[in-house]
Amino acid sequence: MTEMPTQSAASNKHHVYMVSGNESYLEELSNVISPYYHARAFADTSELIDELFSGLPKTLIIDATQSGTSALRFISAVRVNFDSKQLPIIFTVMGAQESWITEANKVTGLKCLEKPYQTSQLLSTISDQINAHTESQWDEIEPVQQQALKKTLSFFNSIAGKIMSGEAVEYSELTDSCEPLVEAVSNKNYQDILRSIREHDNYTYVHSMRAATFLCAFGQSIGIPDSDLLTLSTGGLMLDVGKNYIPYELLNKSTPLEAHEYEVIKEHVLYGASFLNQMDDIPKGVSIIAEQHHEKIDGTGYPHNLKGSQLNNLARMAAIVDIFCALTDRRTYKQALSPQKALATMVGMEGHLDRRLLMSFGEMLLADHP
Repeated sequence: MTEMPTQSAASNKHHVYMVSGNESYLEELSNVISPYYHARAFADTSELIDELFSGLPKTLIIDATQSGTSALRFISAVRVNFDSKQLPIIFTVMGAQESWITEANKVTGLKCLEKPYQTSQLLSTISDQINAHTESQWDEIEPVQQQALKKTLSFFNSIAGKIMSGEAVEYSELTDSCEPLVEAVSNKNYQDILRSIREHDNYTYVHSMRAATFLCAFGQSIGIPDSDLLTLSTGGLMLDVGKNYIPYELLNKSTPLEAHEYEVIKEHVLYGASFLNQMDDIPKGVSIIAEQHHEKIDGTGYPHNLKGSQLNNLARMAAIVDIFCALTDRRTYKQALSPQKALATMVGMEGHLDRRLLMSFGEMLLADHP
């Protein structure tokens, strides 16, 4: 029906391998990384090489312990045996060892991380390496879908900085980023977008881009004119823009949220609506999608407890797409449901979703993914 098989929660984690002659450091690394990634530690480089021939992780961490030159030779050996594009490497080294750092920086696809470093630095470096590798593979897909991914990601990444600086965001910037996506959907040629985004490590972007794609495709399938699909795609991409105001630790928590934490997360909807309403010339539909995608037909949703006729089709469609994407998204702490199971779960949500539109959404998925 769509591009993703059922997976276990453990398999949803990206694999990160690490090697060091310092056992206590390996244990420390494992403790930091394991909540977010599937971490495997190796004290012996030959054992690691054998494992790499069996399959590559998303990132490899090589530590310079007693001998940085030995670590650099090992990196060279890895590069001889494995395509550099297929294995991003992080080299952890004491900042005082400038000569090793200089040599390491000459290696393609390698990122130096100077010790001592903050935990957040390590995690962001791992994520950046995974994403750089994922994004490099986008060059292999056809141009329109490639542009859809690159333009939306560039815009998405710019938002946080603009929020911090107080810089205005123009709606024209948002529409420009989504135009290739609308073109791909209009041509019913968007499957590479959904496949290529799966391995990206920015969950909020992945969820938002999937929502934008499915919402746009949903609109086309029920006869919404092509001229209005841009509203659906931009609304989908901005679905969770308010999460830029939510603490990083909550957004990237590796375990299910506590009740009080969930209340904080829910605030992203009003933050997002406020952000979008500052844009000049933004269509009302975009704001409706962002502000009402968590509302439910029976009035039990948030933030306004809207119900029944208070919710137009855009809000009802956005709720369906958001829940479908959430159920089928890859997360570190839960199993990603298959599309079939996700739809069955949604059918069981009595009173929450528009039944007619939910049936139409299921028909769209079946037509596009028989």
